Amino acid sequence: MGREFLDLFEEWSKSYDDTVGGHDIEYQEVFKHYDRILDSVTNRAHGHVLEFGVGTGNLTERLLKKGLKVTGIEPSPAMREIAIGKLGNVTHIADGDFMDFPEPESVDSIVSTYAFHHLTDEEKEKAIASYGKLLNTGGKIVFADTMYQSKEAHEKAISDAKQAGFHNLANDLQTEYYTTIPFLESVLEEHGYSVNFERCNQFVWIMEAEKL
Repeated sequence: MGREFLDLFEEWSKSYDDTVGGHDIEYQEVFKHYDRILDSVTNRAHGHVLEFGVGTGNLTERLLKKGLKVTGIEPSPAMREIAIGKLGNVTHIADGDFMDFPEPESVDSIVSTYAFHHLTDEEKEKAIASYGKLLNTGGKIVFADTMYQSKEAHEKAISDAKQAGFHNLANDLQTEYYTTIPFLESVLEEHGYSVNFERCNQFVWIMEAEKL
């Protein structure tokens, strides 16, 4: 459920905002157009928003500025502390993850950026199935994350990272659970969603699924 990466989150919290700002050369392409990606997710959200993987609160801040009600979920105490420092008491950020969290009564949008890959494909399917019980009809799941058009494309990305000498990135691509667009499309359609995907950079796509 992603909790196996909690120690990584705790350590990364100290430099996360620098990384997304492009200061880590290995991850510059992963976070290319970062602000634009967050704005795009924000623009697709409406109503009461459930956000998974709040991190340091960058997306949360945008959602709140849009005037949306946000319930945040974040498993890392260090990340939560930074987010609360940024946001104050304007929203609640609870301890939890994509599959184990305090459920709000009614949700219009479920959003996340750079986090769904912490779940295995089996866990992703279980999570998506559970979200249908929370979302109102016409509600959306809007996730921005690294994903691939095929397994071969994923393998090529690992090879390219190694050739570039980006060993941390290559290890990340090999050890976390990056999935394919055809898999997500199949799961979402099976569970009653229409879905489309928009590419944001070499790694990241936005998945927008609407509950029918």
